[in-house]
Amino acid sequence: DLSADFTRTVFVSNRDGNLQIYAMNSNGTEQVRLTNNTFNDYSPAWSPDSTRIVFVSDRDGSAEVYVMNADGSGQTRLTTGNLENDNPSWSADGTRIAFDTINPTGRIIQIMAANGTAITDLTGPGSDNFDPAISPDGQRIAFVSNRDGSYDLYLMNVNGTNVTRLTNI
Repeated sequence: DLSADFTRTVFVSNRDGNLQIYAMNSNGTEQVRLTNNTFNDYSPAWSPDSTRIVFVSDRDGSAEVYVMNADGSGQTRLTTGNLENDNPSWSADGTRIAFDTINPTGRIIQIMAANGTAITDLTGPGSDNFDPAISPDGQRIAFVSNRDGSYDLYLMNVNGTNVTRLTNI
């Protein structure tokens, strides 16, 4: 994932035995390891102002959403509940994070405040809904779902209403 000014890249590597998060200049220089533990850290994404990185870690027993400063400091868990969370995505204003959660009936899309409060379910159970991306204006979320039998791209309002199928594969 590229920083807002395109000068830094955050990425995942298992070069040290498990998935960890690294950052580097976009030309490949100055690689720095940002997470350092025996668990898996992955799915990093820069905040719009490039000061924070949202990511997923299984360090507390299940895949949870965390946030850290751009230098790796201040790692803070945002989600709880022993469900598998993945694919966090920032809103353009940096105030919200969308992500998907695997529950017993499939995957659902959720959204929360950037500090981990006010978690809201946006899609119902019974199908796989994942990989959310909040639109630049903060009004819609694109995501993948198999709610109609095959995996297609959908769009919904940021509150979960007005779901529209965009592709038909």
